[in-house]
Amino acid sequence: MERMNQYSDEELIKKWPGFVNKYATVNGVKLHYVEGGTGEPLICLPGWPQTWYSYHPIALELAQSFQVFVVDIRGMGSSEKPEAGYDKKTMATDILALVKHLVLSKVNMMGHDIGGMVAMSFAFNYPESLEKLIVLDGAHPSEGMLQMPLIPSEGTFKSKMDANRPYPWWMAFNQVKGLPEKLLAGRYQVLLDYLFEYVMIDATKMSSFERELYASIYNDAENIRASNGWYQTFIQDIEDSKSYKQLNIPVLGIGSYVSYNFMKMGLPYVANNLDVIGMLNSGHYMYEEQPEQVIEAVVNFLTENKN
Repeated sequence: MERMNQYSDEELIKKWPGFVNKYATVNGVKLHYVEGGTGEPLICLPGWPQTWYSYHPIALELAQSFQVFVVDIRGMGSSEKPEAGYDKKTMATDILALVKHLVLSKVNMMGHDIGGMVAMSFAFNYPESLEKLIVLDGAHPSEGMLQMPLIPSEGTFKSKMDANRPYPWWMAFNQVKGLPEKLLAGRYQVLLDYLFEYVMIDATKMSSFERELYASIYNDAENIRASNGWYQTFIQDIEDSKSYKQLNIPVLGIGSYVSYNFMKMGLPYVANNLDVIGMLNSGHYMYEEQPEQVIEAVVNFLTENKN
């Protein structure tokens, strides 16, 4: 029990001076988030298979310039894990309801991985509530996903992800209902260790504490079921995207070596006021591998054209 307590939100927040844990029931779902800092509001959305704590390498520095809110999205961490509602439009509505709960009129938003998909859905559906958008290695699901190979091209599936022909096998694995939780409950760190080694340039930047923390959460079968729901709604997300208009708000895309080429090609189709930068000396988990570069890019983007 003592070992589990070190991974509780109450213990983890002690590592973030000036931040506090909070909870809100919005859009019919209870969300956990942490809040700290002063300035313009910045909503931060994490991705798979992490939680709010994934922002720890950058949150304290961002809080020097912004009022930072890091949210466990529906199905993540200490947030509620209902049976449904994992399409990105519903999850974006969760965040809108949270923004209203916080009595904020307009916010900046950044999202990584699945969090980037939710952030983009927020931008498509509620642009009037958004000042600027940042997506890191995560764009809204599109029909291009349907072209992903089930079998990798010869020579492209090695110990590290191929930048030109990436093979994200978990996109298919997480579609399977009921089986992943039976295979991985109680032993999720096996998957985590493989994943971090595969998609990071320097996997040692993901500490043993972080690995144990995320494993302690995703070891639970219900948490696996809920997080896989983010993937099992891609078809609905793709269908929803067909009615979305191009974004006119300022958008910054930050791509690691595994995603930059695809973000550079894809984001111009959905955003008019866009800049895409490559962080090619980092793998997918950029906050851990290159936190200083992420902070610099985010702060520069959010403060440019400000008096």
